Amino acid sequence: MSALTRFLGDSPLRVILKLLVVSFLVGLVMNAFGWSPMDVFYAIQRFFTDLWNLGFHAIDRFLGYILLGAAIVVPAFILLRIANYRK
Repeated sequence: MSALTRFLGDSPLRVILKLLVVSFLVGLVMNAFGWSPMDVFYAIQRFFTDLWNLGFHAIDRFLGYILLGAAIVVPAFILLRIANYRK
């Protein structure tokens, strides 16, 4: 068994034939749905962009909640510290 056959898992001619058949079937399905390779690429790109933006949007909301709570907690803390300092 040659190194190429070992790498491919079968003889090169059979691998080429299998790839041609699978490529034809995938192309047939993509054509039926009206997809192009660039549509698939853009969908993957959009998925990761949305995932990235969603992550930062969640962090932005989290920091917003912290700032909102800090607007009450920090002044209350300072007032309590001042009140306890006099004692």
